[in-house]
Amino acid sequence: MTGQEFPLRRTQDPTPLPASGAWTPGDPPAWREFVRVCESRCFALEGGGVLDQIDVAYETWGTLDATASNAILVCHALTGDAHAAGPSGAGQQSEGWWNDLVGPGRAIDTDKYFVVCANVLGGCQGTTGPASINPSTGEPYGATFPVVSIRDIVRTQAMLADHLGIDRWFSVVGGSMGGMQVLEWAVMFPERVASMVAVATTAAASPMQIGWSEVGRLAIVNDAKWNGGDYYDAPDGEGPTEGLMLARRIAQIHYRSDISLENRFGRSVVDRLDSFSVWDRFQVESYLDYHGQKLARRFDANSYLVLNKAMDLHDVGRGRGGVDAALSRIDSPSLVVSIDSDILYTPRQQEALRDGLIAGGNEVSFEVLHSDHGHDGFLIEFADLGPMIESFLAEQSKSD
Repeated sequence: MTGQEFPLRRTQDPTPLPASGAWTPGDPPAWREFVRVCESRCFALEGGGVLDQIDVAYETWGTLDATASNAILVCHALTGDAHAAGPSGAGQQSEGWWNDLVGPGRAIDTDKYFVVCANVLGGCQGTTGPASINPSTGEPYGATFPVVSIRDIVRTQAMLADHLGIDRWFSVVGGSMGGMQVLEWAVMFPERVASMVAVATTAAASPMQIGWSEVGRLAIVNDAKWNGGDYYDAPDGEGPTEGLMLARRIAQIHYRSDISLENRFGRSVVDRLDSFSVWDRFQVESYLDYHGQKLARRFDANSYLVLNKAMDLHDVGRGRGGVDAALSRIDSPSLVVSIDSDILYTPRQQEALRDGLIAGGNEVSFEVLHSDHGHDGFLIEFADLGPMIESFLAEQSKSD
């Protein structure tokens, strides 16, 4: 068996994968809007370095009222993008990742609220990131794109809010990495956040999360076709897709729970096991293959590295006297949601967040989402998560 037979054996779709799944200028914009929030060496990063210019891709739903007081910012997770709601189409491979929560009559009701979702700094779906052209070289940034933090991401979103004429969000809402952005918004700009909803997230990344993240990043950089981050001119099938798919397979395991995988797959097989082969697959392996390939068609390996590291760096207490001191800066009612089967962002982290907010004098609503689906419950359990968010937003409308 040669070294090449393993990836070929496990391919679900024989169509060669693109070297990068990043959106680039010239692709159909789909529902994206774009704004250049700054230019001319305009953005000093928290960890050092400067970006010459920043473009932000975003989507909106609903209508901003006359006083700009009904705006909700929805923040996406690691491999999400600005397309929180809506169909797939040319230039947008996936349906909205919160389709069942954002829309007319839904929990985040676009008949009432003006909803905004922006692709994050360092992302790959229209906002400046590693696949973007570096104006000083005329070539993609690649691995020269600087390390960004959640705080850097939030600062670009604040620039977008200024562009849209939004001085204060009615609410900032998000799960996982999106929840990290929610917390940084409330700490950095307390006067601009009237309420917040933080789902399946934490005030600071844990050693477990950091450890899993490193393994995923190593999967990418140890793919020879990553080529030091310089692969954007590679033909289909010659990019670092094996590394990116492996990173996704690893993540997909801890995004779910033991009971979720047991109930869905058990020990069922794809390939017959009457004559054993190392690469004969169980159904769970086929599931991981599918998700790895799906991500490789719509995401960029360098963006995965940048955003994954931003999550590891997340710590609201850094430079602020610790987590408790940082949380005491928050001046808005909060909804914190925990998922009881989450093995990655464990319930103890949301409980600690709740307790820290209360100790800081914050008004906190705390909900437990009962789910077998683990961390991914915030992308699946809409029938239960939706009413929690809807009820919280309704209460904020009464007191606004």
